[in-house]
Amino acid sequence: MENPIILFDGVCNLCNGAVQFMIRMDKKEKFRFASLQSNTGQEWLGHYGLPTDRFDSLVLITGDGYFVKSSAVLHISKELGGFFRMFYALIVLPKPWRDFAYDLVAKSRYKMFGKKETCMVPTPALRQRFLP
Repeated sequence: MENPIILFDGVCNLCNGAVQFMIRMDKKEKFRFASLQSNTGQEWLGHYGLPTDRFDSLVLITGDGYFVKSSAVLHISKELGGFFRMFYALIVLPKPWRDFAYDLVAKSRYKMFGKKETCMVPTPALRQRFLP
């Protein structure tokens, strides 16, 4: 796979903000994006046997497979490079600990950051980075 794909909750304000941040930091335009709710997102979830009706995890799809939750975040930080690469060191922490922290944020993200009625529509300039 040429470009890693990041699947995100398209109606979550926190997730949309994170995607906007990743786009700004991804100077080499490595990543492609799709909402978990989109046809593309649903196809990838089905392909890997992941739940297609729960949108509480970020998913990173790479040529080697996929990562979810904290592992996805840490692998993304590694790929962003620069200052963000140092966060990848947290991969040495036990996955249950990392995912516990991830789940705490995921469970309260709508309450803390809000939710949109529909998925984000990328600007024409960003459209090529988003999968249908």
